[in-house]
Amino acid sequence: MTQTTSKPAEYLLCIGGEWQSAQNRKTFGKRNPYTGEQIARVAAASAADARRAADAAEAAFPGWAALSPGARRTLFLKAAEVMEAAQDEVIRTIVAELGSPLAWAGFNHHYCVDLLREAAAQTYALVGEVIPSDIPHQSAYAVRQPAGVVLGMAPWNAPLILGLRSIAMPLAYGNTVVFKGSEESPGVHALIVRLLNEAGFPPGVVNYVSHTREDAAEVVEALVAHPAVRRVNFTGSTPVGRKIAEVCARHLKPAVLELGGKAPFIVLPDANIEAAVGAATFGAFLNQGQICMTTQRLIVHKDVKDAFEAGLKERVSRLNVGDPSDPQTQVGCLINPQATERVQGLLKDALDKGARVLVGGEMVGPCLQPTVVTGVTHEMKLYYEEAFGPLVPVIEVGSVEEAIYVANDSEYGLSSAVFTEDQNLAWEVASKLDTGMVHINDATVNDEPQMPFGGVKGSGYGHFGGKSGLHEFTELRWITVQRRPRQFPL
Repeated sequence: MTQTTSKPAEYLLCIGGEWQSAQNRKTFGKRNPYTGEQIARVAAASAADARRAADAAEAAFPGWAALSPGARRTLFLKAAEVMEAAQDEVIRTIVAELGSPLAWAGFNHHYCVDLLREAAAQTYALVGEVIPSDIPHQSAYAVRQPAGVVLGMAPWNAPLILGLRSIAMPLAYGNTVVFKGSEESPGVHALIVRLLNEAGFPPGVVNYVSHTREDAAEVVEALVAHPAVRRVNFTGSTPVGRKIAEVCARHLKPAVLELGGKAPFIVLPDANIEAAVGAATFGAFLNQGQICMTTQRLIVHKDVKDAFEAGLKERVSRLNVGDPSDPQTQVGCLINPQATERVQGLLKDALDKGARVLVGGEMVGPCLQPTVVTGVTHEMKLYYEEAFGPLVPVIEVGSVEEAIYVANDSEYGLSSAVFTEDQNLAWEVASKLDTGMVHINDATVNDEPQMPFGGVKGSGYGHFGGKSGLHEFTELRWITVQRRPRQFPL
């Protein structure tokens, strides 16, 4: 794996600790979404390459699983140091591949240093319990053990966070991994594996494959079908997640799916409007709205709608849009022209059906301005569909009950927020929101490595983060010890 500043970088597969081309030598290109410049040539794995990666992970599993928790902990702490030292390279690669501002790239880096340290702590989490038995002289134990090979699949939008999250806790618990990266962030995803290797992770413990979009189904099928792969985790869109779930079901492989969102943000009459405006702006436009937790529905009580919209318009209009490499830029460009066209289509549909632009709506070079649309109703696509861009609707409601109804009127159920100064009311609303995560007087975009992260409904199932990964990425076994001979009826 090499990278230079004078020509496009080259990113290879990592199988059994060796960086190598795909067997058929196939590659694909990656362009900078802001400049349009080709910045990388990337190895495009086939199903055969994928199976070789799983074979390597299988071969490395016994040794890694047998390694002491302290030894694995030491490697994770070393990886945190290596990650921390690579800050400039990490940030530079994220900005070039995503078109995201420096601040978003920096947050990815900071979070992942903490994530590696949290994984170090989790190496001691494989605890069991003694279960009372009614059988005389029998001791019964529930024991957690590594599952085997874990397939981690991550998207491009938070490439360092979601890439490392897909493999860190499985590794901490003694599993080996095959990491399948995204064609939109090959450099960042390859960098994760390179840094873990530099920290001393043994060959075959972490394997990496990249592929073209058209080969995705074949590669995924080969990996899920491999007998050594015992767990699958995927972060991405709901339509693709449904396909992953179908493949896993055919092969009886447990999966963790963290999928799309349409996060509601409720503003009630007694809300602190200034605080709500700040959280809404952050939640809607961080990383150009390309986050699964992005605020995608501003559900505002009619009594405070005018004040909220006035504050939001003023704040959003001051956001700096443009070159992602400029430290002053707060909003960059979307991942590709197709994403921009899709968001513009949602905007046009809403305007054609009676909505109006409160702020934004224009292009600044290849970047779409942060856009707030008011007067949105359920007849508009923007009411239901995930925008995944810098476009957020305001939906007016007349009561707390209507706010809850509108918030739950979605196929998605990942993150949500409610703003009110009445803590009792806040808890009541939170208990009725059909989402995996609720944030009271805070943004919908909210994450820490140790927290249980997951959704419901069309946003998937299972959890990442902290101890919740223990349930997802280990086997629970029942083991008994008969201390004296047992008397049987036969």
